[in-house]
Amino acid sequence: MNVLERRETGGHRPGSRELPLPWAVRLYRRSVLKQEKFRAIERFLPPLEGKTCLDIGGDNGVISYLLRKKGGTWHSADLPEAVESIRKIVGENVHRLLGPKLPFPDEHFDIVVVIDYMEHILEDRAFVRELFRVLRTGGEVIVNVPHAKPGAVLRPIRLALGLTDERHGHVRPGYRAQELRRLLGPLFTVKAVTTYSRFFSHAVDTVFGFIHGRLGAGQGKETSKGIIVTQKDFERDIKSLLFASLLYPVCKLLVQLNRLLFFTKGYLLLVRAGKKAEAPQPKP
Repeated sequence: MNVLERRETGGHRPGSRELPLPWAVRLYRRSVLKQEKFRAIERFLPPLEGKTCLDIGGDNGVISYLLRKKGGTWHSADLPEAVESIRKIVGENVHRLLGPKLPFPDEHFDIVVVIDYMEHILEDRAFVRELFRVLRTGGEVIVNVPHAKPGAVLRPIRLALGLTDERHGHVRPGYRAQELRRLLGPLFTVKAVTTYSRFFSHAVDTVFGFIHGRLGAGQGKETSKGIIVTQKDFERDIKSLLFASLLYPVCKLLVQLNRLLFFTKGYLLLVRAGKKAEAPQPKP
């Protein structure tokens, strides 16, 4: 049993100290929305044994933490505001990003998982070229972004409640599936596309976002990555965890109602794509 496993399960070897469960994982266990996100990403993951992998934008570190438990050798990267939080949870191999540039050698990774990052940077085409550069031949990228679906009934409500793109650090509201296909298409072969987080999940997120804004639950700092909640915020306001614990059964029940909406598209978009053998040559 490795260190990450002991921290997650509470298990420990004879004579060793039991390590506390990371604060972000404790919150994860009370968040049906984060659980839904990780399950969606997990379903798109190929076998990771012996692979060198990168996650970008790992949700304050909890998704980075969970991905590392799936196998492979992982690096994590995010905008500077989130790096400290990720590093405190996963430890080593955490890198700072500035916009689209990736600080890694050519053909270094087998898998790259991009989680809620592309909507935070202006130069998304340059970022896609960087993904192509750092992936090995045959490598795959998994991209998670907000779904800018037409007729999204909750979007005007969220905007009226102050849950704007600017507050979340978004430079664009998200992508439609065809937009993301066109963006990836010159350099990647799209293998699978899905959406998740249907109406009831997004409604729960809207309510929690509004409560956070009105009451300052969990404190947090507004940055270009949205609201960053750190370990200090968590420890300062343990009531947030108690509140989430009380509401967790209700939220879990509400999210189950999404099954009735199987014919609708979700508010989050997930794409899995493979690197093409060669980049297209520029037209003369």
